[in-house]
Formats: sequence, C-alpha cells, structure tokens
Amino acid sequence: MARVDMAVPVQERLLAAASRLFAERGFAPTSVQDIVELAGVTKGAMYHYYASKDDLLQQIYIRLLAVQSERLVEIAEGPGPVAERLRAAAADVVVSTLEHLDDAMVSWRSMHMLPADRLAQVRADRRRYHERFRALIEQGQAQGVLRGDVAADLVTHQFFGGVHHLGSWYHADGELTQEAIGAAFAELLLRGLQPI
Repeated sequence: MARVDMAVPVQERLLAAASRLFAERGFAPTSVQDIVELAGVTKGAMYHYYASKDDLLQQIYIRLLAVQSERLVEIAEGPGPVAERLRAAAADVVVSTLEHLDDAMVSWRSMHMLPADRLAQVRADRRRYHERFRALIEQGQAQGVLRGDVAADLVTHQFFGGVHHLGSWYHADGELTQEAIGAAFAELLLRGLQPI
C-alpha cells in the first residue's frame, strides 16, 4: 500500500492513513504501527497529535461532519424556494459522502466501537445535522410545496439510509459521476415528496 501524500501536514497525514486503513481493514485489526508506517511518521509524532486510535476514529468522523454541516447550513440558509434548497442539500450530502468515502465508510462501520462518552457526542452531532436537513422538509410541508402526509423524520431516515449504503456499491470508475448520483438521489427524494 502506497504511503499517503507526504507533502501534507503530519496531523492530516495521520488522519488520511487511519481513514484508509480503517476503511480497508477495519478499526480493530488496524494497529497504531500500521497507521504510522503508512503516514511515514513515528509513534511519538502520532501521540503528539492524537491520544489513541479512538481519537483518530472520532476525528475522522468530525472531519466529514464538519464539511457536510458547513455546506448544509450554507444551502439551507441560502436564497431560493425551499424545494430547491432541499434538492441542493440532498445532492450535496451524496456528493460530499462520495468525495470522502473512506471517512464515511469508517464512520458507518466503526463508530459504535468508540467509548460511550465519545459515541454519545458523535450521535449528538449527527442528530443536529439530520435535524437541520429535516427542517427543510418540514418548512416545505408547512408551505404546502411538499406533501405533508408523511412524517419528515421518516423521510429523513429513509433518505439517509440510502446514503449510508453508497459504499456498498459505488465505484469511482463506474459509469455514473458523483454529481449524477447526487442529482438522482435528490430527484427521487423530491418526487417522493410531491404533493398528491
């Protein structure tokens, strides 16, 4: 396995190495030694930035969620009709997940391995993200532009269930681009929410 890009700062290199290894091998089988070798650093350098593998795992999740949350807030608070903002938010979470697929797969597969206090924090952060996404659906329902006979919470869970399975079938060299997949997911969501 080729080392991560040595031009990036050590802290980011360690996260990149951990993300790649956790995605390919799993969290438990990956050792600190595996991570530092791939990152091209010493264990001392790793422990300067991260206290443990748990710390790396949590930071991988935080890194992805920070990107997605910032983009969601920008879209949700932006101009335009709520249905178009929801469309943009839905497409964006798919594209950003695919852009950071190793991080996403690690989050889905290994986050439950965090100690209880860290896991509670991760779940609270994710819940806030889902609540912001759900608020767009609720806004559209309140305006009558999205069907109101289906609970927004159920719609949100159904949509993100599909997002969480992207890693099981997506291939970077496949026929569909990340943008095309994001647009398709968004279109399916919006069609399912058309008033009847």
